Amino acid sequence: MSSLKPYTGMQRKVVISFDVGTTFSGIGYAILDRGEVPKIQGVTRFPGQESGDFKIPSVLWYTQDGKVHTAGAEALDPGMILVAEDEDLVRTEWFKLWLRTQGLASDGLRAADLKPLPRGKTVIQVFGDFLAYLLDCTKKYIADTHHNGEDLWASVQGQIDFVLSHPNGWEGAQQSKMRQAAVHAGLVPDTPAGHARVHFVTEGEASILYCLDNGLASDAIQTGKSAMVIDAGGGTVDLSTYKFTAVNPTSVEEIAPSDCIFHGSTRINMLALRFLKAKLANSKYGNDEDLSTMMDSFEKSVKPTFKDLSERSFIKFGSRSDRDPNVGIRSGQLALEGSDIVKFFEPSVDAITAAVHTQRELASQPVSTCFLVGGFAASPWLYNQLKTTLQLSGITLSRPDNHTNKAVAEGAISYFLTRTVAARVARLTYGTKCVIRYAPQNSDHTLRQDRIAVRPSGNLVVPDHFKVLLERGTRMTEEDEYRCTMFREATELSHLDRISSSITCYRGKSKSPRWADTEPEMFAQICTVYADTSRVVKKKKKSPNGPYYVQEYDIVLLCGLTELQAQIRWIENGVEKRGEAKIVYDDDAEAAF
Repeated sequence: MSSLKPYTGMQRKVVISFDVGTTFSGIGYAILDRGEVPKIQGVTRFPGQESGDFKIPSVLWYTQDGKVHTAGAEALDPGMILVAEDEDLVRTEWFKLWLRTQGLASDGLRAADLKPLPRGKTVIQVFGDFLAYLLDCTKKYIADTHHNGEDLWASVQGQIDFVLSHPNGWEGAQQSKMRQAAVHAGLVPDTPAGHARVHFVTEGEASILYCLDNGLASDAIQTGKSAMVIDAGGGTVDLSTYKFTAVNPTSVEEIAPSDCIFHGSTRINMLALRFLKAKLANSKYGNDEDLSTMMDSFEKSVKPTFKDLSERSFIKFGSRSDRDPNVGIRSGQLALEGSDIVKFFEPSVDAITAAVHTQRELASQPVSTCFLVGGFAASPWLYNQLKTTLQLSGITLSRPDNHTNKAVAEGAISYFLTRTVAARVARLTYGTKCVIRYAPQNSDHTLRQDRIAVRPSGNLVVPDHFKVLLERGTRMTEEDEYRCTMFREATELSHLDRISSSITCYRGKSKSPRWADTEPEMFAQICTVYADTSRVVKKKKKSPNGPYYVQEYDIVLLCGLTELQAQIRWIENGVEKRGEAKIVYDDDAEAAF
């Protein structure tokens, strides 16, 4: 049920989405011509993969001097093993997980479980190198597929909008790094105008939009009804819950804070590798080379087909002469019992089930329909276990069979074109740490009286106060603003010409946290807002210690879109004034009460 409308812009444009996944990646795009309804398409031909698949492996080979040698499908060509040996190449995969937010519960995911980055390369550079490869693939595909494709590309180059998808749990810091990667890749220049052509969408939101556009959720689409989307990918599983607020055109609202857990299909590989290392610890086949070959076989043949607890599976890795009866190896094959393979899947099944129940509890209305999409959704064992488990709680799980491995890439284009999601729900509580005027009758203040400071005015203040700007679970639209009034004092006028205020998130259970020192592990600074306040009114005051200046302004957060934005606001001669603020992810301000 597509809600796309004719393009009204004056100039032809192209919008491209890159769904860079932990294990596989995809590309979506649309050509926008005035007066025509855009057609969302996917790139289906890649170097070394001409079979019409929508996804390619997220793998690169690097030379020792840090240059990309091979990427994508060609990187998994069997002959690459020999080429890599001859040219001393370095293989890189799962690099997306190095961007993960430290505040997101990793459920046992260890840095040691991740594939190392090439020496001397940052995750931004590797991510950017892969984006550059995807851009080259897109350019060639459009040039080869569309009439006058080369002329088309030349006419829009330098004006293309890019949409980058990411897990639900990623925040501004990850978006900032992805934008840096886009600049490194040459997608856009390192200018404000270039940065503005990079947009972000969560994988959960892109998935629901794909389902809506392709009629995959048609049975559930009724005004007032709700549905949950479980996007099971390689690194993460993203959960999002929506209510259908209108049908024609379709409009949805998020009704629960989205969730993200590190229990994608790579978790199965991690547990399988730990198992094989332990099982083969005393076998001559427990070496790194044989283990790598075994894991390739497990990834291609065992993991995607496993469906029966009572059946054995076999990992092929050697020749008929390879055998070790003590560990179940015969004729170059290692036998795995179904009961062992189940243990690789159990943590993910349990974690996804628990996350579904949590989403359901947090939703503002009943939810009984779930859609399972993403590459990991193709696993028969995962699907059947989730379907059986969730059915006990009255939840119906379906797995749309219509190329849902391209859901995120094409749904990201729909996000850019339609803005179908009218409201979202805040995942975390956001605020700023500041000082507050000391009140001796307040017991919270007296507990902290050993840290009281004196301001230029002579007022006593208490540190570590947490001023909430946006509470977890708050419904947000694109127009909503969240303000925090700040009050500054300084003895020098020039000290008030610029501000820097930190934005902090709270990940604990308290509904209204007031002090950052009570649960310090639950607070994390996510960014700093910088602004030029030289135009903000400053008032001269006198105190027993001499003259000083005061300044009052609001920090304004706009959180309704998928990327945090900030402004400063002040009143001058009774008139509201606003100034741009820059958010940096990587003095002092006092809350006015």
